[in-house]
Amino acid sequence: MINTKNALASALLAASLTFANHSAAQLDIPITYLHQEVDTGPVLSNVLPEPDDAGLQGAALGIKDSNTTGRFLKHHYALNSFSKADTSALVDIAQQRFRAGDRFFVANVPTKTLQALQTALGPEALIFNAGSADDALRQFACASNTLHTLPSRAMLTDALAQWLKAKRLDEVLVITGPNAEDKAYTASFERAAKRFGLKIVAKKDWTFDSDLRRTAQKELPLFTQTDDYDVVFVADERGDFGEYVLYNTWLPRPVIGTQGLTPVAWHRVVEQWGAAQLQSRFDKLAKRWMTPKDYAAWAAVRSVAEAVTRTNSASFSEVKSYIRSDKFQLAGFKGRKLDYRDWNGQLRQPIPLVHPRSLVSQSPQEGFLHPKNELDTLGFDRPEVNCTAQ
Repeated sequence: MINTKNALASALLAASLTFANHSAAQLDIPITYLHQEVDTGPVLSNVLPEPDDAGLQGAALGIKDSNTTGRFLKHHYALNSFSKADTSALVDIAQQRFRAGDRFFVANVPTKTLQALQTALGPEALIFNAGSADDALRQFACASNTLHTLPSRAMLTDALAQWLKAKRLDEVLVITGPNAEDKAYTASFERAAKRFGLKIVAKKDWTFDSDLRRTAQKELPLFTQTDDYDVVFVADERGDFGEYVLYNTWLPRPVIGTQGLTPVAWHRVVEQWGAAQLQSRFDKLAKRWMTPKDYAAWAAVRSVAEAVTRTNSASFSEVKSYIRSDKFQLAGFKGRKLDYRDWNGQLRQPIPLVHPRSLVSQSPQEGFLHPKNELDTLGFDRPEVNCTAQ
């Protein structure tokens, strides 16, 4: 027998909730995307350059995805995007948007510009770093108003070192390019090698400026001639020479690092865990593949939207507190929920290991354990961080 009183009460409750949802005021959440145009100069090899809109299209997809679900809750997200070459001009724009009411910023900029934004915007803004992989931003120069959706170099090289250890490829020849970014990448790998018990048998600096399209078969075998090694690690973030190391070493050994088997935040070959759907939506929007910076910008926007959805609030303090809390979880299409480390603001995330046409593995590797979260075996764990909040 149906209890008419309970049935009536349930109907009234459902009706009141429906009315409240329809009568609630719309929440408007503006997000500012900032990109700095950096001239990196000509590249010696024929590698495909990064798209000019890398990052921007990821943020745009994040807005589109957020509005798809947000319209049922009367949440509306809008993207204000700006691109400048000059740091001061970009900082001025950020301050203008802050005065206009924007509090959430996605920054695809180099380290120095990011630090200028951190100072200019202050504690009443939240910046998502989707452009700089510098380790110092996560280990020493942390800022309380910044979260990092792009993995650090430490996370990338730890992911690679775990795979090497799992495969028992313990002896490494290291080749480093001439740029500051290359030296930083090598320094990060040296830390990872020490952390996971790998041996660097030799280190060589790349100083050639010849056209490797004509001379690689002659120069590289001699250049890589040294004591025996299991694998060749290459640090060439710009792509000047690294592509030519493959299959041209003195000993027939695999190549890893910025070329060969590469640790990345995202790649078109990632298709598991529902990622194929994300790839398809991105391809439809941008007419190209999704890059790591696209993924980092997408994750930044979706972090804001997830917090707004869970709190049903556009209040800056509520959204920021929720993102930084242990309740926050982001569905990032990487096989598990993602969240932020409370000691340096880094987004915890698995790291795919790929070559151009295939996903080879994903770190953390099986067997690399941690007392609380195995994702913290990638990058700087709490005891390794000595941050000075700005």
